[in-house]
Amino acid sequence: MSSFDWKNLVDPLFYIHFDINGIKLGIYIVLFIVFAETGLFAGFFLPGDSLLFLAGIYNRELVENILFIESDFLNVFLLAFLIGIAGILGNIVGYWFGAKSGYYLYNKEDSFWFKKHYLIQSKDFFERHGGRAIIFARFLPIFRTFAPIVAGIVTMDKRKFMFYNVVSSFLWTFTLIFAGHYLYGFLLEKFQIDLKNHIEVIIIGLVVLTLSPVILKLTKKKKDNPEV
Repeated sequence: MSSFDWKNLVDPLFYIHFDINGIKLGIYIVLFIVFAETGLFAGFFLPGDSLLFLAGIYNRELVENILFIESDFLNVFLLAFLIGIAGILGNIVGYWFGAKSGYYLYNKEDSFWFKKHYLIQSKDFFERHGGRAIIFARFLPIFRTFAPIVAGIVTMDKRKFMFYNVVSSFLWTFTLIFAGHYLYGFLLEKFQIDLKNHIEVIIIGLVVLTLSPVILKLTKKKKDNPEV
């Protein structure tokens, strides 16, 4: 393992290639990162989408540390499934945290930083669009960290939350991991383009792609409510 650099915290390859004294721990680190980003309040800065996409490219290196599978498809499937489980567990923890802190927030007096009516509005929103909110949040950095926490705070129905939690997690992991794996193979075979030589471009591209809807939404909101 090379010397630590703070830049490593936002570098997906740092986690994928993580090792201690020659022992490869990439798969375990990736699972924890996905769990932390979707379940721990402080996990919002971690690389989620780019990590999954690159995990698809380096899937063999990750999975062979726990189980060797000759089938290329099953290898990628297992990786996506395991990471999907980590995402599900992360959201459960986030929901639990929100549920435990919800009582305090509902009884908290209004202040400059906190307005109870926003909490009420959030509850109404999750009752009407909770499923879509959980699914969309999976594909949006930062939002996927806070969505389950808010769902817990506003006491979103547990069964409904779990259904969309499972669907969104597997949809997110399978889409990005399979896309990374098969796009890598396609470009390498058809155009001799090795995506491993363009990692920085991939990371930047995914960040721009995933953040664009958020930026556009905030820009529109600012124009519609200039006083905000």
